[in-house]
Amino acid sequence: MAANQLEDVVQRWRITEENDFKNEDHDLFLNAGLTCIAQGNSAQLLDFIKQEANQHIVRSMACGLLPALVKEVLRKNHSCAHGEAILDHLILVCNVKELLDILLQQVNDIDPDATADSITILMPLIQTVLLRMESKASGLASALDSLQKQISKLPVPYPHKQEQEDEYGLCRCCNAALTFVQPFVQEVKNQHLNSAATNQDTNLRPTLLKFCMASLREPLLQAQLDREQNTMDKSPLWKFATEIMAILAMIQEPLPKLVFGIAVKSAACHPIESRACMAYLLFVQLIAMEVFPAVFSPVFILQCNMEYINLLLSRKDESWILKGLDLNVKSLERVTDSSLHVELLELKSFHEVPQNLVKIMTDCPIHHLKGKSLVVFQLFIEKLNSEAKHKFFRRIMKTSHHAGVESIIIKNIKNQVELLRKSGNQVGWFEGTRFVSLLRDIIILPQGHETDLLHGMDRIMESLNILRYLLLLERERCTRMWTDLCDIANSYTKLLRVCLKMSKSYYGTELQNLREDKKIRAKEFKEASGNRNVQRMIVNAEMLGSMPRDTQDKVLQCALVTYDLMESLVVRIEEIIKNPE
Repeated sequence: MAANQLEDVVQRWRITEENDFKNEDHDLFLNAGLTCIAQGNSAQLLDFIKQEANQHIVRSMACGLLPALVKEVLRKNHSCAHGEAILDHLILVCNVKELLDILLQQVNDIDPDATADSITILMPLIQTVLLRMESKASGLASALDSLQKQISKLPVPYPHKQEQEDEYGLCRCCNAALTFVQPFVQEVKNQHLNSAATNQDTNLRPTLLKFCMASLREPLLQAQLDREQNTMDKSPLWKFATEIMAILAMIQEPLPKLVFGIAVKSAACHPIESRACMAYLLFVQLIAMEVFPAVFSPVFILQCNMEYINLLLSRKDESWILKGLDLNVKSLERVTDSSLHVELLELKSFHEVPQNLVKIMTDCPIHHLKGKSLVVFQLFIEKLNSEAKHKFFRRIMKTSHHAGVESIIIKNIKNQVELLRKSGNQVGWFEGTRFVSLLRDIIILPQGHETDLLHGMDRIMESLNILRYLLLLERERCTRMWTDLCDIANSYTKLLRVCLKMSKSYYGTELQNLREDKKIRAKEFKEASGNRNVQRMIVNAEMLGSMPRDTQDKVLQCALVTYDLMESLVVRIEEIIKNPE
C-alpha cells in the first residue's frame, strides 16, 4: 500500500525542482518510506531509490529515512540486504551535511545493549560521508568524539580470557575505529610525502592526534597488554595499541616530543594518563621503539618516566599498578648501579614513587603486586649512589611506620657495609661519623618502653642482627667506631630488655590463664554433659571471642618463642661487648 501511495505522487514530484519541494512533500515521502520499511517492502523502496529519474527526489527528501533504516539493519534474524543497499545509496547521493548530522545523532543515541553492532554499521557510513566532503576536519573531529564517547562506556575486558570473549564488544569497536580512521591517516601521510601540506592537512593532523591520545587513555590504559602473551595469539587490543602508536609515528613529529614534551608547548594539553600509557608501550612493550631515537641517557628517560610511574602507582586498579611497576623496572634496568645522585631525590617524582611502592608493599591486597613492588623497591635502592642511599634510608625510616619496610632498609644498610668492606674503601657515607649518626637514628625502639615488640619484630630482629655484625667487624680494630657501636648497643639492649621482661611476663600470664580456663571449661562440660543444656555452653563459648582457643594458645606460644630469640641475640651482643678479644 505504501509503495502504491509513493508511486501515485511520484509523477508530480518528478517535474518538481529540488528546491521547490514543500513541507507536505517531505512529510508524505517520509511517511510512505517509513511505512514501506515497517511493512517489509524495502525491495520496492530500493527500486524507487535507485531509479535515475527519482534522484532529485532522493537527494532532497530521503535523509529522514536513515534512522529507520539503521534500526532495520540492526534487527537480528531479519533479512536486511535491501535496507543496507538503500543506506549505501543514500550515503552517496544525499546532502553530506544533513547526512552527517543525522548519523552522528544516531551514534550519540546508541542503545547501550547494541553499542558494538551500531558502531560497526554506522562508522563506515560516516566515513563515506566524510570522504565526500571537501573540508573533513570538523566532521571528523565530531565523529571521533562521538565514537570515543560510546567506546568509553564499554567495560574493558581484563584479563586476556575476557578479551577473547569480548562480551560487550569493545574489541569490535576498536577494530571499527581503526578501519574508520585509516583513509584520513593515509591522506595526511600522502600530503606529507608530497610536501604539499594544505590547511586541510593541518586540520586533520591535530584531530587524529587527539583521537590517538584519547585511545591511549581509554581503553588501552585499562587493558592487559603483554608482548610475551600476545606473541602466538595477537589480541585485538594489542593490535589496537600497535596501530595507535603507528599512527602517532606517522602523523606526528618524533615520539619524544609527545612522551617527554620536548620543545612542544601543546604537550601539556595531552592528558598525562595518555602519555603514561605511551611510555609504557614504548619502553616496556617496545611498540614503535624502532622509530624512537637512541640519543637519550638512561637517567634522563628514568627522570621523565617517574612522573608517569607515580601516576600509575597511585591508583588502585590492578592494570594501572602493574603498568607502573613494569615501567619502573624497565626504566631502572637501563640505569647502571649507583648512578642516581642525591639531587634526584629532591625531585617530587623521585620522592613520591618510593612512597607509593611502600604503600603497595604494605596495603595492596593483591599478592603478586606486593611481591613485585618489593622487587622494584630493591632495584631502586641499588641504582642510588652512596650519598643518595644514606639520605634515602634515613627518610624512609622516618616516614614508613611499617616494621617490615624498616627491616628491609636495615638489611640494605648491612649489605652496603659489606660491599664497602669488600671494595676496601674505608671512606664514605657508611663509615665514620656519618654512619654512626645514621645508626643512632635507626637503632631505636620507636615508642620507647611502650613499643609493641611483636608488631615491630622484623625491625627489632634486623636491628639486633646489624649490631651483632658491626660489633664483630669492629671489635679487633679498637677504633672510635667500636666505642660508638658499644654505646648504641648498650642503650638499645638495655631498653629492649625492659620491654622483653614486661612482654614475656604479660604473655606468659595470658598463656597460663588460657590453659587454666581451658581445664576448667573442659571439667564443666564433662559434668554438665549428662544433665545440662549443652547448647547454652556452646553459645557462651562463642561469645568469648572470634579466635579459637587452640589458635590463641599457638599465638601466645609463638610470641614467647619470638621473645626468646630476641633475648638470645641481646645476650650475644652483650657478650661481644664484654669480651671483645
